[in-house]
Amino acid sequence: MVVCAPGYPGSTAEAQSAMEGFAMAVATAAGWGSDDLAAEYFETEEGGVERLAATDAGLSLVTLPFFLEHCDALDLSPELLAVPTGRQAEESWSLVAGKGKVRGPEDLDGWQLLSLAGHSEKFVRGPALGDWGELPSTLSITFSGAVLSSLRKAARGEKIVVLLDAEQAEALDRLPFAGDLEIVHASPPLPVSVVCSIGDRVSPGKKAELLQALDGLAGRPDAAEALVGVRLERFEPADIEALETAEAAFSGVAE
Repeated sequence: MVVCAPGYPGSTAEAQSAMEGFAMAVATAAGWGSDDLAAEYFETEEGGVERLAATDAGLSLVTLPFFLEHCDALDLSPELLAVPTGRQAEESWSLVAGKGKVRGPEDLDGWQLLSLAGHSEKFVRGPALGDWGELPSTLSITFSGAVLSSLRKAARGEKIVVLLDAEQAEALDRLPFAGDLEIVHASPPLPVSVVCSIGDRVSPGKKAELLQALDGLAGRPDAAEALVGVRLERFEPADIEALETAEAAFSGVAE
């Protein structure tokens, strides 16, 4: 099982202990042996793509921008949604600008947008901000995890906006310069993380056992520590309608 969340905290090495505990908990819930399932985490898009292309990768847990960007090339099929600890399976992305600087998409002509989702320009222009209006072609979209410094620049009045996930947006009010910022648009709720099968690499029977194990993991006391280690609360059935809506918005963005 390959986990990929571009730009989020931790590295492959730092996360390995938590990944091993998670794999052990899932294998136990599936009635498998301790050597029957492994899990690896990648914090870069490139690392995740390369690892998922390997034939021994049978299941993935990826962010929605990653899924939309690579589902066709990697043959990813959504199976479940992962729910982060203390959060929801579907949450909004929020666009933050200096107070009074942005009224609509047209005001972003020549600006820069920074975000953890910036590795997928089509996600930003489609599912995240498409319902706000068409973004100018001159808007530069950049992948960045340097949220604090970007928000500070926006607060100073620089031509920068920051697209935040729900957890980041909730922390805005705690910033000393929060009064100089405002949320100018929030997306509809979107799936946060998607568990996917990869082609037909896992037999139907084994896949059913894995998905059943993941779906029931939150109800197993022996899995509680493993879930905490990977910052997840539970898994639930994939919201196919929400995913199809996101895919349509993503596909509707001109190349």
